[in-house]
Amino acid sequence: MNPRPPPPPAHAHRRPYSFYWSNEVLFLFPNWPDSNSGMYALALILVFILAAVVEVLSKIDCRNPNRTLKICIQIGITVVRAGLGYIVILCVNSYNGGVFLVAVMGHAVGSVISAFWPGKKARKPN
Repeated sequence: MNPRPPPPPAHAHRRPYSFYWSNEVLFLFPNWPDSNSGMYALALILVFILAAVVEVLSKIDCRNPNRTLKICIQIGITVVRAGLGYIVILCVNSYNGGVFLVAVMGHAVGSVISAFWPGKKARKPN
C-alpha cells in the first residue's frame, strides 16, 4: 500500500481565482519573474510584444505566385500565430491584472499596426 503524499509546504505558491495586482506573479517558467520588479517589467514587455505579434500575424497574406509555396507559408504563419497566442493565454492565466491589461493593449496595438500593414486590402461592399 502506498503512503499518502505529504501536504504541500506552507510557503507553496497558491493560484488565485480572481485578478490581483502585484509584481509577485509566476508564469511560463518556475520562479520567473517571481517578486523581482525589473523582471516583472520585462515579463510585461514580453507579453505586450507577443500579443502584438499575434495580431500582426493574423493579418499577413502571402503573395507568392507558386500556389504550393503560398499554402506552405500560410500554414507556417498560422502555426506560429497559434503557438504565440497560446503562450499569451498561459501568461494571462496567471490572473495578474497587469499581465491581463498588457495583453489586451498588445492586441490593440497589433491590430492598429496590422491595419496599416501592406498585405490584405479591405474589400469594398458591392
